[in-house]
Amino acid sequence: MISLHILSPLIIVYGEKSFIWLGPTPRMYIRDPELIKEILLRPDEFQKPHPEPYRDSIVRGLLAIEGDKWIKHRKIINPAFNLQNLKIMFSAIRLSCSDMIHKWELLTAGSGPTEVDVWPYIDNLAGDVISRTAFGSSYEEGQKIFRIQKEQIDLIFQMVFILHLPGRRFIPTQANKKFNENIKELRSVLMGIINKRKRAVKIGEDKHEDLLGILLESNKKEIEEHGVGMSMDDVIEECKLFYIAGSETTSNLIVWTMVCLSLHQEWQMQAREEIVKVFGNKELDFEGLKNLKILTMILHEVLRLYPPAVMITRATHKDTKLGNMTIPPGVQLALATMHVQHDREIWGDDVHEFKPERFANGIVNATKGKGSSPFIPFSSGPRVCLGQNLAMTKAKTAIAMVLQRFSFELSPSYKHSPFQVFTVPPQFGAHLILHNLS
Repeated sequence: MISLHILSPLIIVYGEKSFIWLGPTPRMYIRDPELIKEILLRPDEFQKPHPEPYRDSIVRGLLAIEGDKWIKHRKIINPAFNLQNLKIMFSAIRLSCSDMIHKWELLTAGSGPTEVDVWPYIDNLAGDVISRTAFGSSYEEGQKIFRIQKEQIDLIFQMVFILHLPGRRFIPTQANKKFNENIKELRSVLMGIINKRKRAVKIGEDKHEDLLGILLESNKKEIEEHGVGMSMDDVIEECKLFYIAGSETTSNLIVWTMVCLSLHQEWQMQAREEIVKVFGNKELDFEGLKNLKILTMILHEVLRLYPPAVMITRATHKDTKLGNMTIPPGVQLALATMHVQHDREIWGDDVHEFKPERFANGIVNATKGKGSSPFIPFSSGPRVCLGQNLAMTKAKTAIAMVLQRFSFELSPSYKHSPFQVFTVPPQFGAHLILHNLS
């Protein structure tokens, strides 16, 4: 099921503890889930690698900051992702999904089974959902931010062949110039949105029903109570992170779920029957999502096979004890998420097969006595992904609404092509045959 070219040959050949040199920087690969768990539980000792100029120019915020600043930002942002606010954002998620499904209904209307590359629609859906849930009334500007962020990622890969040259960011290539222009434009658009919303918050006209409104209100409260909150630059970086983390993770999860359900029609039918049982012919509601047990099992299995990030990277900044090792400062630690989630000793001989039933009794009981630590699609420890519940809500809503209206199977033109970028999108799209059920 999984294409093994995205698994590192170095780890396959040299085992659980192996290392290479990236220029002057040593990188150690770690695939022992207990060591990974220990690293993620000690974020002050095992920090994100710094500096990472290209990463930091695209996305910083909670993803990259450390120490007291991270603690403060996490506290300010945390209310945006609580259960009550997810309920408020649910109608925006459902509206975005309805828009995508309507496009598919137009494509299939009166024409019988229709081949559609669903990937561009799902990719746009994820950006549309983030634009609505993050910026609400500033939806159009939000869509512009999404387009710029997507272009920045494409430009990074145009520059990939010069990434390890000294001073590479300052080489006046066309891609570098456009990349820097986009940074300025993105900042300008975000400053306009944020300033408009700050004025609305100040005069009490903002309803705080989207991520930005909740963030600004929480930040205002932090400043009033403690004198210091997030700066304008900080808020801008967190808004950029909403897009990269929120859209990429969700779009990958949705598209690989549709691919897996195309290959395994029995699970597609079981999921659809469950959705009919829970919702009947009614519109989806937030409370009903928690009753979709089969769909949750399916999504967990997709996250195991296609985790949002194939590796999590940390670094030491002093002599640091890890297991029976002492690691010197300046060593990058590559935590091999993909390998851990494809380890036969943890998951069994059927590790590469799509078998959602392994999660029938929860994550803890799916790993042959290894507990939940080998399942880390959203990382773990204190820096676990804050938006994982939002991502799962979006994915459940999208898949459930699609299954209500369509059945689908792989097209003969489909090419299985997981491609490691920041996440693992399908390099050649996802060509499916859609059958309209209405």
